[in-house]
Amino acid sequence: MSESIAETIGKVPLLSGLDKKQLERIARDFKERSIPAGTVIVRQGDEHGMGFFVVVEGEVVVSMDGSELSRLGPGSYFGEIALISDRVRTASVTAATDVTVLVMMLTDFRAFVRGDAEVAWKLLEHVGMLLHHPG
Repeated sequence: MSESIAETIGKVPLLSGLDKKQLERIARDFKERSIPAGTVIVRQGDEHGMGFFVVVEGEVVVSMDGSELSRLGPGSYFGEIALISDRVRTASVTAATDVTVLVMMLTDFRAFVRGDAEVAWKLLEHVGMLLHHPG
């Protein structure tokens, strides 16, 4: 991977407000995983999201009720809503090719945010912006 994990995750809108030091701290909680083509990474209807994913290499398909909605490639991400809201998964994500992802487990993310009030505030500002300017 040509860029660091901190640089990669710093491009994700939810995390883009964090400073370099905060990104480097949270980057330690991301793990790189290789996922074979055809694997369902996230299943629509699952009660709890287990993590947040950033695609490093390969392509995934996002589908709802069996219909393809989109394809995501390197630099794309999914599962970020599960980090801040315990909701049923609204779509499935399947590896279209062999995929390398960075994944952060929900428990690690919550521990990181609880440990840093400034981070919590920046994330709250981002969520507020989403609510004010949806889409």
